[in-house]
Amino acid sequence: MFRKVLVANRGEIALRVIRACREMGIRTVAVYSEADRESLHVRFADEDVCIGPAQARDSYLNIPRIIAAAEITGANAIHPGYGFLAENAEFAEICERSDIVFIGPSAEHIRLMGDKATARKTMMGVNVPTVPGSEGAIEDAESALETARGIGFPVLIKAAAGGGGKGMRVASDADVFAAQLQMAQNEARSAFGDGSVYLEKYLARPRHIEIQIMGDHHGTVVHLGERECSLQRRHQKLIEEAPSAALTPQLRAQMGEAAIRGAKAIGYFSAGTVEFLLDEDGSFYFMEMNTRIQVEHPVTELVTGVDLVKEQIRVAAGERLSITATPELRGHCIECRINAEDPTRNFAPSPGQITIFHPPGGPGVRVDTHAYAGYKVPPYYDSLIGKLIVHGNTREEALVRSRIALDSFIIEGIHTTIPFLLELLSDADVVAGRLDTKLVERRMGERAAEAAASAA
Repeated sequence: MFRKVLVANRGEIALRVIRACREMGIRTVAVYSEADRESLHVRFADEDVCIGPAQARDSYLNIPRIIAAAEITGANAIHPGYGFLAENAEFAEICERSDIVFIGPSAEHIRLMGDKATARKTMMGVNVPTVPGSEGAIEDAESALETARGIGFPVLIKAAAGGGGKGMRVASDADVFAAQLQMAQNEARSAFGDGSVYLEKYLARPRHIEIQIMGDHHGTVVHLGERECSLQRRHQKLIEEAPSAALTPQLRAQMGEAAIRGAKAIGYFSAGTVEFLLDEDGSFYFMEMNTRIQVEHPVTELVTGVDLVKEQIRVAAGERLSITATPELRGHCIECRINAEDPTRNFAPSPGQITIFHPPGGPGVRVDTHAYAGYKVPPYYDSLIGKLIVHGNTREEALVRSRIALDSFIIEGIHTTIPFLLELLSDADVVAGRLDTKLVERRMGERAAEAAASAA
């Protein structure tokens, strides 16, 4: 087992990794930017190293400084968390060349699954269902239009080198295709330095279902059930839950087996998530694979009893998985992402000092956060300041507990998304489990229309 792990991240995920290491008797090293000097992950690590100015490119994305911090402190492993360098194949390779274990999959896995077009072809090769679309990155506008006509409009144009909704456009018909294609390529080039895109059939009201997998170096790959991630805005998840109200035991088994088949085909190890779109007719299609721990991993932890971060660390150290089959799913879990944003101002970032911070408690309530009263939310990074994770015996109980917990979650000094999340969990379709990836945007559109009508 590792003697010391450097956590190459910040915020709540850095704290989460530090806690797991402490339980395992592993010493930890926190790295931080000048803007995060007072962050809790710095306080709770055994050692800490400042790696640069506030801007991420000069600190959390600066590979030479992170490697130097590991070497100076004698860390023999690095956990990247999520975001930043977690899915950077070059970083994984440099760790290996520096004789430092990267707690995650191989650089080859990251590169293979990071290119969405290549990942799609790989999954098609082992009969994992995929959305009808182009076989790879498209070459030119003329052939792209021909491919789009073959798929059938509407089509989704997606960046091959990234995600998060960037470089993604919907072309409703041939007349607007060229313009949407160019915009998607420009966005992809700006966001990822690569303008390559591919095409998929656009599904009108799909659910976003992801299967959590875990593999080790000994050939074992298991899945730990699904997470429902359909409640999202601009392709960013807001609320996740497990299990999904839409999945029967048979469908869960089918999706889990498909995820394992895809992972085994590439010899995958560590934590990973195979993401699917579930159509209204019950058909499901591979979307992408995330080669890291997910923001929403606590949802799976609470319904399975498996500590995913500890499993990651054990696997990276060469140990076998502690589980060999899918655990029985216990009860229901819902996670709400708390962001420092103002929902009344189109979710504008709301950095600043938190004057009061009172998290909720009670049976089945867990809060993963790095925030506290007096903490200054910096303007340089993702606005996530915490996650409320609530477990209940049933979905109905988990919903009620989530609403009560949100209502008693007091954060003052900045704006947060708590009021919006509370409203969303009270929506009739959400309560009934009638979810799809466009639901939030439809509700926001309805609200805007009502406001415009009232003002007229």
